[in-house]
Amino acid sequence: MDTPISPSPELAETLARQEKLIKRLEEANNQLLQSEKMASIGQLAAGIAHELNNPIGFVHSNLGTLEGYLHDIMAIIDAYDSEARKTDGQLPIGLQKLREERDFDFVRDDIVKLLDESRDGLGRVRKIVQDLKTFSRVGEQEWQSADLHQGLDSTLNIVWNELKYKCQVVRDYGDIPPVYCLISQLNQVFMNLLVNAGHAIEQKGTITIRTRPLPDDQVCIEISDTGSGIPADRITRIFEPFFTTKPVGQGTGLGLSVSYNIIRRHHGNIEVDSAPGVGSTFRITLPVHPPASPAAEAP
Repeated sequence: MDTPISPSPELAETLARQEKLIKRLEEANNQLLQSEKMASIGQLAAGIAHELNNPIGFVHSNLGTLEGYLHDIMAIIDAYDSEARKTDGQLPIGLQKLREERDFDFVRDDIVKLLDESRDGLGRVRKIVQDLKTFSRVGEQEWQSADLHQGLDSTLNIVWNELKYKCQVVRDYGDIPPVYCLISQLNQVFMNLLVNAGHAIEQKGTITIRTRPLPDDQVCIEISDTGSGIPADRITRIFEPFFTTKPVGQGTGLGLSVSYNIIRRHHGNIEVDSAPGVGSTFRITLPVHPPASPAAEAP
């Protein structure tokens, strides 16, 4: 029986270097694929936002004009009523009957409420459009000082449809300074963590977003949920590419891996505390002013 030949130390070292290089290439490729996907989504979001701005603008303008017209019409109706009551203080029977048939008093009050509700709904649409633009930040892929609270709020608004039916969201924002970062990439991390938190909650639960300043010119962002939690035998692998705890077809396993790389690129750290049946907390720490020259780094 032949004795297996052990590779020489030089060959073993070469193989180890090649394996390490292959792993780094796989991570870079995964990051590139996810970044290209997010860039496409960002361009789509920005395009939609741009196209919606025009109709939103003229509808908002028309509502203001309509409100003015209604005030004028109601003033004319009041003048007619006043003239019609001059004889005996009562409206003519025909007019009184018509007002009752058409429930004029209700209609008069309801018109004002309908206008207010329409204006409120339009304001919410405008806010969503603005959040789409803030979230995507197409054309702003540069390092800059950014308000993380604004990034969290705009991202939350984008994913709200995933959360609103089963999640109560609590914001516990501390007094943190602007952070020098790629805000569109951090928004991508926030989106991944918020969507994962929503998926971890099966029926009803709470997602808490907490920020606070840290010593040594750092900030902390925590996203906690009261969901199903992560088993201990899986928690050490959740940042691996293609590893997922979700059912087949519900996750690519890239979200947390990409998030990890984004935070690492910002010279920060991301960690998780979790207990099955209790929930999970993802904790991000970021330097307010990253060292060296981040703008010179390759994406």
